[in-house]
Amino acid sequence: MKMPSLLLAATLFAAVASVHAAMPAQPSLQVTTLEGKPFDLAAQRGHWVIVNFWATWCVPCIKEMPDISRFVASHATVRAIGLAYEDSDKADIQAFLAKHPVSYPIAQVALDSPPKDFEEPRGLPTTYLIAPDGHVAKRFVGPVTPQSLGAAIGAGK
Repeated sequence: MKMPSLLLAATLFAAVASVHAAMPAQPSLQVTTLEGKPFDLAAQRGHWVIVNFWATWCVPCIKEMPDISRFVASHATVRAIGLAYEDSDKADIQAFLAKHPVSYPIAQVALDSPPKDFEEPRGLPTTYLIAPDGHVAKRFVGPVTPQSLGAAIGAGK
């Protein structure tokens, strides 16, 4: 009886490992911002990039947006892209951003077709810090702060 249990455990481990291995070390991301401009993660090489999944209804997301905005504005080597992860009308997201402006571009990502190279967020906000060479330096689940971003960048140098 122990043998089937061991086999089942090994199979489950392999399945979980393959799910986590699905995200490439250097993810690609090509989206169109709400302003109609293209954003290509590969074009950001040489800079740190904050890829932030958020939603208008997410209170921690709303709290962290000004912090991310100020962090990007005060660090010349840092860029950001906000991915509105929800099925809302574009106009609703734009109205939200009029009340909560940010200094970085925003694109809408549909729940049924998230970016292929990023794991589907298990909670919001979810933020990926991409290093200047394009690899994922850190993934944050929950709100980021200027301190947590700065520490991750300092550790990744």
